[in-house]
Amino acid sequence: MKTVLLMRHAKSSWKEPGLADWERPLNSRGRRDAPRMGEWLLDRDLVPQAIISSSARRAQQTAEAVAEALGYDSEITFLDELYGASAEDHVRVLSRLPDEVEVALIIGHNPELEDAVELLTGDAEGMPTAAVAHIRVPVERWVDVSVDVEADLVAVWRPREIP
Repeated sequence: MKTVLLMRHAKSSWKEPGLADWERPLNSRGRRDAPRMGEWLLDRDLVPQAIISSSARRAQQTAEAVAEALGYDSEITFLDELYGASAEDHVRVLSRLPDEVEVALIIGHNPELEDAVELLTGDAEGMPTAAVAHIRVPVERWVDVSVDVEADLVAVWRPREIP
């Protein structure tokens, strides 16, 4: 059994109207929520052995803040392909993970992240900024993760709903 954590990047800033979407940074709420969600995962013993993030600036900043809160000391993998990635693309990223990884965290964007949750679990869930979906996938090897495998949605945690 493998564990997947799908996280939407934290809230980003729209203060600089001429800034490319790719370059938008986190705003103050995003800088607050990202580490809170990392601490939430840590409190639940959901420390990933792999963190994979979109390379968009707001996703990178989210990944770095979550990693710091988790005490994660490995490399974060930043992938251009996770920016605008389809639900199927998210599954492909998972299928390339090494089998020694038991818990993987992917940080990406909506609406594709919501689509990935639904594709993997059959459950449609809203994923506001910094939300995390906890999914159990009944495989022993990541290469076996596919759209045909019925995964179990354990929980979706949204920053507003956690104490």
